Amino acid sequence: MTRARMPRPHEVAAARRDPRLLRAVRDRQDDGAWRTRGACQAVDPETFFPAPSEPADAAVALCRTCEVQGACLAWALEVGDCHGVWGATTPRERRAMLVAWRSEVHGIIPLDPSVGPVRTQVELTSLAGLLTINRLPDPVGVS
Repeated sequence: MTRARMPRPHEVAAARRDPRLLRAVRDRQDDGAWRTRGACQAVDPETFFPAPSEPADAAVALCRTCEVQGACLAWALEVGDCHGVWGATTPRERRAMLVAWRSEVHGIIPLDPSVGPVRTQVELTSLAGLLTINRLPDPVGVS
């Protein structure tokens, strides 16, 4: 089993603008009974947990039609679930979204699709899941 890598800054920047993440932020405290209304209720759960070598296209396509997609993704990001398909996202997509999600929840960097690249890189520490902020160095010769 391989260890998942930390998302790169450009992946996090793209995640900040992803409409699925923006919907999850909007729907995160909407309704606790969202699970009972999910389109996944009528499908074999194995569909949402494909082997690493198998595509997740069928699960993602089903999730895109679901009315509780935002709440589902919000739940997965809140608990840090990085396995399976949740809210029409793959584990790889959610790793980048998780960095953006935690910075939004803790008020460090608000999600705003109109904002360009951010000069702060937010990384999750692997041991405690705490946020650390590392300021990117200014280019040499630029004041």
